[in-house]
Amino acid sequence: MRSDTPELCHPNTPPSRRRLLTGACGIAGLLAAGPLAACASLRHRSGARFAADPFTLGVASGDPAPDGVVLWTRLAPDPLNGGGMGPEDVSVRWQVARDEKMQQVVQSGTAVATAALGHSVHVEVTGLEPARWYWYRFVAGDAESPVGRTRTAPAVGAALQKLNFAFASCQNWQAGYFTALEHLSKEELDFVVHLGDYIYEGGIGNGDGPRKHNSAEIATLADYRNRYALYKSDPFLQAAHAAFPWVVTWDDHEVENNYANLVRENRQPPGDFRQRRAAAYQAYYEHQPLRRASIPKGPDMLLYRRLAFGGLAEFHVLDTRQYRTDQPKKQEGRKDPAATLTGKTQEEWLKDGLGRSKAKWNVLAQQVFLAQRDLAAGPEHRFSTDAWDGYVASRDRLFAFLSERKPSNPVVLTGDVHANWVADLKKDFDDPKSATLGTEFVGTSISSGGDGRDTPEGGRVLSENPHIKFHNQQRGYVRCAITPKEWRTDYRVVPFVQKPGAPISTRATFVVEDGKPGVQRA
Repeated sequence: MRSDTPELCHPNTPPSRRRLLTGACGIAGLLAAGPLAACASLRHRSGARFAADPFTLGVASGDPAPDGVVLWTRLAPDPLNGGGMGPEDVSVRWQVARDEKMQQVVQSGTAVATAALGHSVHVEVTGLEPARWYWYRFVAGDAESPVGRTRTAPAVGAALQKLNFAFASCQNWQAGYFTALEHLSKEELDFVVHLGDYIYEGGIGNGDGPRKHNSAEIATLADYRNRYALYKSDPFLQAAHAAFPWVVTWDDHEVENNYANLVRENRQPPGDFRQRRAAAYQAYYEHQPLRRASIPKGPDMLLYRRLAFGGLAEFHVLDTRQYRTDQPKKQEGRKDPAATLTGKTQEEWLKDGLGRSKAKWNVLAQQVFLAQRDLAAGPEHRFSTDAWDGYVASRDRLFAFLSERKPSNPVVLTGDVHANWVADLKKDFDDPKSATLGTEFVGTSISSGGDGRDTPEGGRVLSENPHIKFHNQQRGYVRCAITPKEWRTDYRVVPFVQKPGAPISTRATFVVEDGKPGVQRA
């Protein structure tokens, strides 16, 4: 599955965001009265009546192309109780305009919010101009959605001198507020990459977190829909979606912690895991701005894909959950030659894309730690078997390919571990003098793990792993600026998440120069 979408261009003058979150009830209403706050009773033109605002979950866009993007919303006047829409399909009008006041409409149409897909709407808009900002909204009866902003990619082959984006992961509702996403929504970005753990599947926790989940551990389609609705009621998550197009992939908590293909972590809650995975995958599709190519078929869903941004960057978006073999039970099982993290088909797809790429920067947007990470002190060794360290043969095959074929400037983006890390990717991690093949930037969580803490420079983990150059345990996201000459990464952090109002700051900045493998502190 290949998307030859070209590069995104950063605007010279950022447009105003003042209308991004206006609409039927608006964020102010959500903050004041919660996700179930009702606007006036509204009537659909076919006769269906909404007891409350049907656009409580906001709007989103994703996977930009030169002539369009995917637009998303879901009708849910009673979001935490199944949506409140009943069994009927509903027609929804959509509009795309050149201006934020929606006066210069350039594309419009009608989509059907089907009950079978939770009354979600996925519109693959075409016919737009490349390399420009647009605004969009949905209309159902007399109800208007919030206005979102999105951006198309430049034309194929267009020159691109700069690309700005941020990546994030791991937003646990119970662990804290999504304050980092509020700050992210105000950045000057072309798009956002989300690397997984968009929701958490667990039940109502007993910890010290400021918010609680809305049910016991989820397992059915109705459960997953209600959990997504809870997360999407968050105003800062809605703001970040409404500000930029997103490129999304998942990790484990969208289904069950540490699952591997069809192997469960545990037996709680009981039930058929294939059915649970099918429900989880469907709910994921229903709540993300994904193309029709990703509509799930039972417990299977095609999510890995490729987005090329002209000659500057090509993003290879991976799925390291759906096709992997089970994690090794013991450390010595890490080197099983039959073990795979990506599955054979995806592995060959990745190699094929990297081998054919002519991009200046080749980006792997994926989930779990790729670099070796020895977690034990002294001569003993201990590795996470849920990451690439548990699938050494998979990593060795990838690194052999990078060493032999030498695609330009490999950079890996990672989430999962609720901390910031920076690592050089070595041909042989046990030999510090071996060749450096690329760089890995690992981003911390939005809220998972609670407030977190700053960590002193150096420390045991860095001394045990000389290829790892930075470690920090605060919350936040990672901002990246790419040019033909360098890649610049800023680690943006907040000091706390268990109460509102945290400020944002840049904890550290790292640079990779074109043609010079290895990262440098700026």
